[in-house]
Amino acid sequence: MSDLTPANAPNYPRPERLDILEDIHGRIVPDPYRYLEDPDDPRTVEWRDGQSHLFAAETDGWDTREQFRASIEQLMGAGVVSPPYFRGNRQFFMRRDPGQQFPVLYTKDDADAEERVLLDPMELDPDGLTTLDSWQPSKEGHRIAYQISIGGNEESILYVMDTATGEIVDGPIDRCRYSPIAWLPEGNQFYYVRRLPPEDLPASEINFHRRVYLHTVGTATTQDALVFGSGMTMTNYYGVEVSRDGHWLQVSAAEGTEPRNDLWLADLTTSPIHRPAFQLVQGDVDAQTGIDFGRNGLLYISTDLGAPRGRIAVTDSMHLSASQWTDVIGEDPDAVLDGFAILDGPELLRPLILVIRTRHVVSELSVHDLETGALVNQVDLPGAGTVAGPIERPEGGPIVWCVYTDHTTVPEIYSFDARTMEFTLFATPPGVVDVPPVHSQQVTYTSADGTEVRMFIISPTRTAEKPRPTVLYGYGGFGIPLSPGYSASVLAWVAAGGVWAVANLRGGGEEGEQWHRDGMLANKQNVFDDFHAAAQYLVDEGWTTTQQLAINGGSNGGLLVGAAMTQRPDLYQAVVCVAPLLDMVRYTTSELGPTWTVEYGDPNVPEQLDWLLGYSPYHRVEANVDYPATMFVAFDNDTRTDPMHARKMTAAVQHATTGTRPVVLRAEGDVGHGARSTTKAIDESADMLAFMARWTHLAPSPRSLGQ
Repeated sequence: MSDLTPANAPNYPRPERLDILEDIHGRIVPDPYRYLEDPDDPRTVEWRDGQSHLFAAETDGWDTREQFRASIEQLMGAGVVSPPYFRGNRQFFMRRDPGQQFPVLYTKDDADAEERVLLDPMELDPDGLTTLDSWQPSKEGHRIAYQISIGGNEESILYVMDTATGEIVDGPIDRCRYSPIAWLPEGNQFYYVRRLPPEDLPASEINFHRRVYLHTVGTATTQDALVFGSGMTMTNYYGVEVSRDGHWLQVSAAEGTEPRNDLWLADLTTSPIHRPAFQLVQGDVDAQTGIDFGRNGLLYISTDLGAPRGRIAVTDSMHLSASQWTDVIGEDPDAVLDGFAILDGPELLRPLILVIRTRHVVSELSVHDLETGALVNQVDLPGAGTVAGPIERPEGGPIVWCVYTDHTTVPEIYSFDARTMEFTLFATPPGVVDVPPVHSQQVTYTSADGTEVRMFIISPTRTAEKPRPTVLYGYGGFGIPLSPGYSASVLAWVAAGGVWAVANLRGGGEEGEQWHRDGMLANKQNVFDDFHAAAQYLVDEGWTTTQQLAINGGSNGGLLVGAAMTQRPDLYQAVVCVAPLLDMVRYTTSELGPTWTVEYGDPNVPEQLDWLLGYSPYHRVEANVDYPATMFVAFDNDTRTDPMHARKMTAAVQHATTGTRPVVLRAEGDVGHGARSTTKAIDESADMLAFMARWTHLAPSPRSLGQ
């Protein structure tokens, strides 16, 4: 394999460059490719056609794609299984068998009954364009509300099914994107969230204006009772929950993705269900708080109020003010609270609480006395991995279920039994995979301002015996942690002889809410500094070289690698930038952009525009720079991050770069930001690995890829 030479450098399409120079708060902001925001503009159509030919030419140089594809397919061959969700004697769960395109929703009517299919996305749509977004059984389990999307648009059309017969008894109800379903007892009514009709709104606001409604199954939505949200902020998201006994209704509201919420509680036994009398629990407080309704009549409150790593408090319905809460599980200075479950019932001497924390990104489980919070037991886990859950029976009991995974373990279901204090394997995916021998370790490095940051390195050897082609992956936003987890793509890369590193950057949630805030708004540059420092660590410690280092990220992680390649083009050999945000001046003009101003800043505010212009990748592209080999990946049906970002950035970098390394666009239709079929996921991953392999000079043997 040889690199491109100047004589055969890519022949890029040369689209028209506009002389757009906008004066925004006194800052002159160029935007030469504004028309590429419109997918139907004839100039965009012609440009995209040229990009398709360019991408096809790039793929002709790949000699590892089919090997990677086979390896990823084998490593995904175990399938998927979910924890059980009980409603009385009935059990609901999901499973994807080897060879299936999507997980299938099953039920068992009781412990001895045969499982049966409730919903198979491929039965709904043999073309594989329909995804199951979410589902929620009624409290008794005799009905289930589920939401589907078409072509990856994440619009979530709501239906209600009779679980005994499979009959659709309600729906379709549209405009339900990101809607929780809160069933009332008996399963005839539920609270849900729905956007206002688009015909009632300006075109720029049709993705917003959510409201909480009460719906009666089988009736027209025109009869739904408006319960909450009128007159509130346009970009609000709402959470809705009804307690197991139907006594309490909880509604939370957050402006966009801001890391705080307001919280209300209504007693449904003393006020009409269609007009609940809400009492404010938390308002205009800089904290995230939620309520779990204990079966003992008490309210258990998880909050980061005064505790950035989280704590659990208890109170009753007569004492809802934060000053009246009593801590049960206080904040741990080094571990982040991830979840908890109450363990109770006559089989236990006393009620207990199971707590999940992550200590420097690795999960741990502990059992405490529910009343005093005193530690009862530390639970041994299968490894240094991630635990999700716990899932408990609504009626309580001594057993809960969790998901466990790490870098070499497919997600498995474990049960924890408080009677024996045993954490036991409950269910595994239906297939078997041959996981290659790899080594995972956590290291600590120092960022530009002296902050210590952690990173996982997954490699064929325990030590950096020689520099290898390496992929550095990151995210660093919205308080989302990158915890250890099974990835077929990562394992395929390492099995082929490469190294994969995952940096736990500021902006994520790995070290709690303060860690998040240290990488948002005016502090966003910390995220990029952390990433550059991670790359430098990998080079300095001998894991790789700058000629062998690729970076990869998607969504907010796409913004990350876009900023990285424009700030330090000398440090990276290749970039794969997936479904990114890249024009941070105009990101609020499309899709869900307005909901993210609380994370990034608002370009309509002068000071915040300065933050954004300081790193906006599209605006940081400079002429006469040798940019890394770069593949931008965009999805036509992405309704979160508009594919216009990838189009404009591709054009800008192609125009500016002086090097021979290619800058290409991989555009795909009938796919959105999130879920997609197994085949599409494998194809996408194989393309990304093959691109990075070519430009970091990874040349795996067939044997290393399991051929």
